[in-house]
Amino acid sequence: MKRFHVHLHVDDLTKSIAFYSNLFDSAPTRVESDYAKWMLDDPRVNFAISTVGHAKGIDHLGFQAESSDELIELKRRADAADRTVFDEGATTCCYAKSEKHWVTDPQGIAWEHYQTFEDNQSFGQRRDLVSQQVQGWCEKAADRVGLTKSRNACC
Repeated sequence: MKRFHVHLHVDDLTKSIAFYSNLFDSAPTRVESDYAKWMLDDPRVNFAISTVGHAKGIDHLGFQAESSDELIELKRRADAADRTVFDEGATTCCYAKSEKHWVTDPQGIAWEHYQTFEDNQSFGQRRDLVSQQVQGWCEKAADRVGLTKSRNACC
């Protein structure tokens, strides 16, 4: 079963961890110096916050697949949405090794579909390169639909 994913940029990680821990009545499942994540089961949400990024607020939304079949289905749906899909492939992001692709909605909000294979010790080995690629791709997608600029730069 897929899990909904939300990633927010925050200014103060410590205050945000305290707030969301109280809101979710649960401690984060992972905490790093620039990142925290809650894997909630009711509802099934992978909720992540980080100080890595360009602007406060929603960075991106998405779905975390639990199997390669689910990821293939998510890719089929993204392709059927008649939007350009950015296939990132195997990558390291948000302290995890994953396979992923991206699509933006008509408002320019980035959606990430991915399957995580294992934890990683760094936020992302190629984070700067991938962030620039996705930012450029998001901006081009936003231009195509008449938006001024997408602020979504993702992991």
